[in-house]
Order: sequence, then structure tokens, then C-alpha cells
Amino acid sequence: MTIAIVTDSTSDLNPELCAQHGIVSVPLYVLFDGKMHKDGLEITPPELFAGLKAGKKTPSTSQPSPAEFADVYTRALESADQVLSIHISGQLSGTVGSARLAAQDFGDKVTVLDTGSVSMGLGMRALRAAELAKVGKSMPEILAELERVGREADLRFTVNTLDFLKINGRIGGAQALLGGLLNIKPILVVRKGRVETGGRVRGHKKAVQDLVDYTRKYVTSHGGARVTFLSTIGGEDYVQEVRAGLAGLDFTDLGNHSIGAVVATHTGPGTMGVTLEPL
Repeated sequence: MTIAIVTDSTSDLNPELCAQHGIVSVPLYVLFDGKMHKDGLEITPPELFAGLKAGKKTPSTSQPSPAEFADVYTRALESADQVLSIHISGQLSGTVGSARLAAQDFGDKVTVLDTGSVSMGLGMRALRAAELAKVGKSMPEILAELERVGREADLRFTVNTLDFLKINGRIGGAQALLGGLLNIKPILVVRKGRVETGGRVRGHKKAVQDLVDYTRKYVTSHGGARVTFLSTIGGEDYVQEVRAGLAGLDFTDLGNHSIGAVVATHTGPGTMGVTLEPL
């Protein structure tokens, strides 16, 4: 019984990583400068932020249609017995709703999972599912493992400004941080499918230290962990500072990942964060 893994572009898995693990990523859309652009294929964060700097209107985002998912499922089932379709939180996007509508036409051959997360919180779940499928685990076994991981997974990040989350309506419980003091850096988490506040600190150095301290505590308390580092333009150097602060800590490093155009639309430049999963 072979299982194909499908995700969406808010997983922030680059094409090379998807190809390596046999994952199909369905792109979301960015509406920018009067046109619809496929995430990662027709628009990138540098193009997005350059346009904003030039005075263009703030973009919005949109999910794939059920028909697009149906086409992906049809092609996947040509070489696999089942499909596991793993997606961004339904509280942040309608993507999982489109996937579920499409799945209705495929009976028990397609299973759709709402991870309650985004970016590498989703991407790491898709990677784990692909790893399990590759060694022959069944659909119930994979779902049980993803449920276990999901209960303890963490996505913690900071942004330069909450304006992008506010404009696009994704701010969730972090609303209380708006209008903060000068140079205050919000610490944000994805909790129960929403962006929530994890605290706030003054300046980027303390934001880096927060991520370092949190990661060290998580890895130690779990006896190890899988960790990814994520950033948008302007956040890469901060990620390197976080890495330096984790020197000597024993964890499974799944690398640095650039946040794609859809997620970057909501977080803005200068975003950095860590995603943590139990082993």
C-alpha cells in the first residue's frame, strides 16, 4: 500500500526538498499589483517587498480551488494507492476546506489533515509523513504519529511589525500587542491554529535570546528534538545569531528555510523563528 503526500505552498518547503521526499506542493495565490501570482512559481518575497517599497498596494492571498486539488489527487493516484493531503490551519486559510471538498470525490483514497499550523510547522509534518510513507507505514500509523507530534510541536517567531498580520486579518490573539512601546519586538506562537502572543521583548537581541532560551528548554525537556529555522528577507542574520546561541546543544537540525510569498505577505520582512518537534 503506497501513500502519496500532498501539501500546500504555505509549508515553505522548497522545490528541491519536495522532490527529494516525493512531496507534491499545491501553490496558493498572491493578489498583487492587479494580478494573481502562484506562490513560489510566479512571485517571490524579494519581488513582493520590492513592490511594497515602491508604493504598491499591500497584497492579499487566496487558496487553491477544489478543482486544482482534484487534479493533483488524480495524478497522485496514478502511482499511489492513497493520498495524505496535509495543510495549513483552517483558521488561517481556506486551503484545507478546498482540499476537503475535492477529496469527497475520491472516497477513502484521499485523507485530508488540518495541521493547525503554518510554514515549517506544516512543512515538518509533511516531511515526517513522507519519511513514514517511504518505510511502508500505513495511513492509520502515519496519522497517529502526526497527531502525537502535533500535540507537542511548537512554532515560535518574531516580526518587525504586526502591521502585516493586522492588515490581512491573521493577528488572532496577538492583537493585544498592537500599539506597543518603541522597539518592542513581539514574540508570537501558533497555538490551536491561530497566531497568538508568546510575549514581548525590547530589541532584536532580546528576541534572539528568547528563541535561544526557548529552544534550549524545549530540546532539553524532550530529550532531543527536530528543529528548523525560518526567516524572511532581513531575518537571516538573526537566524544565524540564534544558531550561534545554540552551540553545543544536541538536536536534529533540519536546516534554514526561507518563508514563501504567501506567508511573507502576512509576516513582513525581518521575520525570524524556530519550529520544534519531538523526535
